[in-house]
Formats: sequence, structure tokens, C-alpha cells
Amino acid sequence: MRCLPIAALLLFFFCIGSVQPGRAADDEGEPMVKKFTVYPIGWIRKAEGRTTIVVEKKYQAGLLGLEKFPEVWVLYWFDRNDTPEKRSILQVHPQGNKDHPKRGVFATHSPVRPNLIAMTRCKIISVKENVIEIDKIDAFPDTPVLDLKN
Repeated sequence: MRCLPIAALLLFFFCIGSVQPGRAADDEGEPMVKKFTVYPIGWIRKAEGRTTIVVEKKYQAGLLGLEKFPEVWVLYWFDRNDTPEKRSILQVHPQGNKDHPKRGVFATHSPVRPNLIAMTRCKIISVKENVIEIDKIDAFPDTPVLDLKN
């Protein structure tokens, strides 16, 4: 299992947000970014040795057929890193190890970045109603889940 926030970021901008060239520009003539809001579809839960994704009931119908797949991509928000200071960090030592030379955050798996989106491929153990049991995920309990993809 591996966290892939860079791929998630690219997917996020490609599918949800977009730059609108030719429609609006700032004072320097640069295209302006369309504003959008993302809402969680569920939450990571960890209790009694189990890891689950509890999907909001209103999205339960979207889980139809998921139980037939062995794995699912989980896109989630690094909510505990969401500060203006952490969003402004653009270079880090990979894995926090100062022996490694600095790299841009888009060349790392760093949880600090301009948009705090993460993506992990998880093994599905079961799907019951609005609860997906997975083997594990590199996210904290109560982390907001943005989307699921297969």
C-alpha cells in the first residue's frame, strides 16, 4: 500500500477544477482558476483492529458492485496538515530525512502540499451497506474520504 498524493492532485484538477483560459484573467493576464468546494463522502474509522470506510448513507447507492473488486483507490484529505503555512511548503527532505537532498513536493509523497489530497490503493475485505472494511490505510482515524475509484 502506498500513498500517492501527486497522482491524486492531478486527478483532482483534471476531474473537478479547471482553469478557464479566455474567460477571465487577472491583472497580469494570467487565467483565473475557477473556485470549487469538495465535500467528504465518508470517513476512515479504525477500531478493534479493523479499518473501515464509513460512507455517508446518501452515497450508499454508489457502492453497488464494489464488493466484486479486490481493491479500491481511496482519495482522502490530509486534514491534520491543513494550515496556510503547511500549504505554502513547496520543498521538503524526502521522508523528513535531512540526509536526503530537498525536492519539490510534487516529486515526493509528502503530506504537506498546496492541496492536501492523498490516494491509497486498499484491499477490500467486505462491503456491507455503507461500510467498506479494508485491510489498512496510511491515514489517521476520522480522516475525510473524498472519493472512491476502481
